[in-house]
Formats: sequence, C-alpha cells, structure tokens
Amino acid sequence: MIRDPETLDQLISLIERFVRERLIPAEDQLAEEGKLPDEILSEMRELGLFGLTIPEEYGGLGLTMEEEIKVSMALGYTSPAFRSILGTNNGIGSAAIVFNGTEQQKQRYLPKYASGEWVACFCLTEPEAGSDAASLRTTARREGEHYIINGTKRYITNAPVANTFNVMARTNPEIKGARGISSFIVERETPGLTLGSIDKKMGQSGSMTCDVIFEDCKIPAENIIGEEGEGFITAMKVLDRGRLHISGVSIGVAKRLIDDALSYSMQRKQFGQPIAEQQLIQAMLADSYTEAYASETMTLDAARRRDLGENITKESSACKLFCTEMVGRVADRAVQIHGGAGYMSEYAVERFYRDVRLFRLYEGTSQIQQIIIARNMIKELL
Repeated sequence: MIRDPETLDQLISLIERFVRERLIPAEDQLAEEGKLPDEILSEMRELGLFGLTIPEEYGGLGLTMEEEIKVSMALGYTSPAFRSILGTNNGIGSAAIVFNGTEQQKQRYLPKYASGEWVACFCLTEPEAGSDAASLRTTARREGEHYIINGTKRYITNAPVANTFNVMARTNPEIKGARGISSFIVERETPGLTLGSIDKKMGQSGSMTCDVIFEDCKIPAENIIGEEGEGFITAMKVLDRGRLHISGVSIGVAKRLIDDALSYSMQRKQFGQPIAEQQLIQAMLADSYTEAYASETMTLDAARRRDLGENITKESSACKLFCTEMVGRVADRAVQIHGGAGYMSEYAVERFYRDVRLFRLYEGTSQIQQIIIARNMIKELL
C-alpha cells in the first residue's frame, strides 16, 4: 500500500542516484577490502537508510511492505553487501521489537537503529540448528530478575559490528519444540558474550558474519521480547516480512545482471555483428526479463496483501522460493552471455554470480520454503 506516491518516487529516485553515483563505483573497493568505506556508511546514515521500516514515532520512515519492496529493488541494483549492513536494522534485527517489544524497549533501541548509531542482528541459527530452528539448544534460565544465556549462534549477519543481538533461546527445557523458545535483547558489552572470527565466504564480501557465543551471559529479565514461549512465533512473523524483502533485493540484482548482460551483448561482436543479434543470446535475455518481471509482479502482490492485513506466510515463502531461484538462473545466463569474460573478476557478473548463491540459503532454504508452502496448502483444506 503506497501512502504517498510522489514522496515515494522522490525517495526511490534519491536511492537510485545514490546507488548509481556512490555505491556502484565503490563495488570493487568493497570486494577487495571486505568492509564498507566509512564515508559511505556515514552517507547511508544521513540518508536515513537504517530506519526505512522503523515506525516514524521512533525516528524511522515507517515504510509499508509495498513501499519497502520498491526500495529493496532499488538497493538490490548494487552489491548485496551494501544493503546487508542496513538490512538487519530494517528487518530481522529490529522487527521483533517493533512487533512485540515493550514501549520501554522501543524507546531505548528503535531510535538508535533508525539513525544507524547502533546495528542490530538476529541470532537464530546454531551449529546443530539451521533449517530445523525449533531444535535449537541455546538456553535462557531465569534467576530472579535476570536470565542466564548459554549457547552458540552461527553465521550471524552483522554480528562483528552489532551493538545488540536478538537471541532465540530455550526457556522451557521440557518443551522440545517451538513453544519452548523465547526471544531476548542482548547488548554487546554484556559479560559472557564473545564473538568468533569473521567467516570467510564464497561471496558477499563486506557482509560480515561470525559465531556469537554466550557463556553464563546475564541479562535483565526485562530484556525478554514478549512473553516466555513467544520467541519462535515472533521469529516466524519476522521472517515472513524478511522473505519478501529478500525477494525484492533478488529482483533488483536480477535487473542489474540483465542490464549488464544486455549492454555487453550490444558491444561484443562475433561473426561481424553484436552478439545481441544472435537468437540464442536473445533467448537468454528474454527468459531473464520474463522471470524478473514475474518475480516483481508476484512480490508486489504479496506485499499489498500483507499491507491489507492478510496472512501471507504461504505467499512470502512462494516469493522467496521463486525470486531467489530466479536470480540464480539470471546470474548464470549473464555469465554465459559474457562468455569467457564472465568468468573474470574484471566484470561485475562474476562477483554477482557468487553473491546471489546465498539468497537461496538464508532466511530459510529453498527446500524449507517448499515445505512451508505445501503445509499451508494442506492446512487450508483441513
């Protein structure tokens, strides 16, 4: 639901210009150094990009889901690591507090997230709990006015630079499933919290992840988000929105890949003419455009339904499944159209080919999305 089309158009134009003039020229530097340039980080803060989805009363822009998809597509046109640093503040790092936090929690944390002063992250995955998140082993034991957290979280995006950690932990060991899990806010300087070394990854250089270790980590009882046993339920609400956001980013990346492939095919000549004149090249371009167009249409439809208050768990998983698989195919075709050049780091398609592989894994693998979709289909008939 777009509240003010003119204002949204101005915001998207501003972001598109920022992407074109500042982020795309810095892509190689980001890939080589593995971190965002400080001046770009400062500009992101000044533009308000860390508070896009945070409610206006806490310093954000309060974008609706449809508006967020439009923005995520614009941000997706450049290296995913640029979006990653602000993505957790706008999504899985802050959403639980927005949905279920107390007013005191909202007042303390949301303005800091919105300004970019603090970076939030989301701690669900563990060494033995990924797709089967309900089997997590991290525990939170109540002792008077505190909880004591023990456990290890793995592959946590933005953990190396995070100020707060939204941690999923089991508060009731008697309940082995999702109902025994609660959600907590843990601040960086809390004794007992340590970080592992920064992970070396296939792609998305500059988007930092690492282990987060809790050893008798003592936090105030008031840092629980919602009630005991509500954490996993809240996490699933958070992921419904996050999966639509990743769908939008995937569409933005696909558009960049299509534009790069089209531009290269118009310039590269073989047999006395641009390769864009070859029908098999045209077929790859056409398939890529068609799939990206279908992805955009379905994602915007799901976003509008969410803004209308509908339960879109099935639809968000369908979007995440289709869009992330789609961008993988588009990246593969883009490399193919570039030929040998597409295998060289001189061209952005080589880097994007590695970067987009992660989209099919985090916030639920493609196979988990298939299970969610099918289970919801079955449930609707019962």
